[in-house]
Amino acid sequence: MGQHIVRRLMLLVPAWFIMGIIAFTLIRLIPGDPAAVLLGLEATPDAVERLRERLGLDKPLVVQFGIWLSQVMQGELGRSFFLGEPVLQAIVGRLPVTLSLAGLALATAMLIGIPAGVRAATRPNSPADLAIMGLSVVGLSIPDFALGLILIFLFGVALHWFPISGYVALSQDPGAWALHLLMPAVSLGLVQAALIARITRSSMLEVLGMDYIRTARAKGLVERSVVLGHAFRNALIQVLTVVGNAAVILLGGAFVIETVFNLPGVGNLVVMAVKRRDYPLVQGCILLISTIVIVVNLVVDVLYAYVDPQIHYG
Repeated sequence: MGQHIVRRLMLLVPAWFIMGIIAFTLIRLIPGDPAAVLLGLEATPDAVERLRERLGLDKPLVVQFGIWLSQVMQGELGRSFFLGEPVLQAIVGRLPVTLSLAGLALATAMLIGIPAGVRAATRPNSPADLAIMGLSVVGLSIPDFALGLILIFLFGVALHWFPISGYVALSQDPGAWALHLLMPAVSLGLVQAALIARITRSSMLEVLGMDYIRTARAKGLVERSVVLGHAFRNALIQVLTVVGNAAVILLGGAFVIETVFNLPGVGNLVVMAVKRRDYPLVQGCILLISTIVIVVNLVVDVLYAYVDPQIHYG
């Protein structure tokens, strides 16, 4: 297991290199000159050219990539054109917002999706099963940003129950932190809750039809012990897979929801960086996202071995 973890962590190096090339190339395909954007419409060509030289944008692309790659190898991600601060500092300052939102959304998805899927599987074709699966279809059909706008209008504008924008740090006021993140987390997590419910139901139905489950019931075990102790544990592999995928999807979805609810997270930072052609900031954010995705997949792989002792990594 230890060797497997080390090998997976070593994958970060080629992943960083590949994602760095992709980020470096894609952001430069967007029309617009960062120097012209920074100086505004009234800037003279000479002023734009001087700023391009100061930012290093006058060098060939290969040279620019080499300079940026050498900075990354030294643990630096460059300096933001617009913010005027190190990219790593800008990301770290906003990362808690995005991680809090994605974490609460994942908790919402699991707390709703897993029990709903188990309930539906234990009573197939019952009214409860049909209702849960029907709601899951509706949940999968609604975009998270549209659901967020509905929640803003209903609970923020009409009822005034929750704030519709802004963020309060957990260290400052835990209650205000939860109030500001509840609607964004619910709007982001409900879609994944619907998917988790459907996968949990199908996995549980497959396991509940196996011989050892019938044997357990024939021995007189209580239904709760059969469902949770035997069936759910063996269905957990597929559930872990969809939860891991949901964590990655929620991280990307958090970028959109942050814009809808005006949260000062990495998502808003990326949107601002793209609009202003802030090359180093966009590249740094993409490296961060790729790193988190690899780490999440690694955690899921490790959990596989704990859930199913028959799984071994050579």
